[in-house]
Amino acid sequence: MQVGKPILYSYFRSSCSWRVRIALALKNIDYETVAINLTKDGGQQFSEEFQALNPMKQVPALKIDGITIGQSLAIIEYLEETRPTPRLLPRDPKKRAQVRMVSDLIASGIQPLQNLSVLKQVGQENQLTWAQQAITSGFNALEQILQSTAGRYCVGDEVSMADLCLAPQVANADRFKVDLTPYPTISHINKSLLALEAFHVSHPCRQPDTPPELRA
Repeated sequence: MQVGKPILYSYFRSSCSWRVRIALALKNIDYETVAINLTKDGGQQFSEEFQALNPMKQVPALKIDGITIGQSLAIIEYLEETRPTPRLLPRDPKKRAQVRMVSDLIASGIQPLQNLSVLKQVGQENQLTWAQQAITSGFNALEQILQSTAGRYCVGDEVSMADLCLAPQVANADRFKVDLTPYPTISHINKSLLALEAFHVSHPCRQPDTPPELRA
């Protein structure tokens, strides 16, 4: 049961947070944002207050229905189960498996390898090359998979959880100057997604904590 307005602990540039913001927008769920700046004050995610909410010290975290959920895909699946319209997981089991496959490929196989905590470990001089290699390796596989699953979007012609993962990852690729020319399917789907209102309003350049110089 809903207990007050949901609260999303988010960072404007976090691709995992963006996934959840898209889901909330698509499902027309009104929520409050609490900004957790991952670079300020040594990283606000390391504060005792936030660690009590999410022991993994990561965004996003969503307070909703009297519970707090970390991990973006777990949040999206909870929203899907409790607020099923519009549907983000297809009814057909095969398509549902494909959506989860694409989502996990991005959420487990690409994004963690180029996130802030990993880049700090590889050193400033190696960060760009490392991130580009991680994204390129993943996109080589993803492009091949999407060629067999895609319609207008990642799996068929309905927006799904896979698309909520794709658009933020393409934004990461742009930020790390990855050449997207070899990935026409990924690029075409991303263009279609960014034209949708839910992807527009949830974009990192339009968040309460977006720095003025990065605002759209």
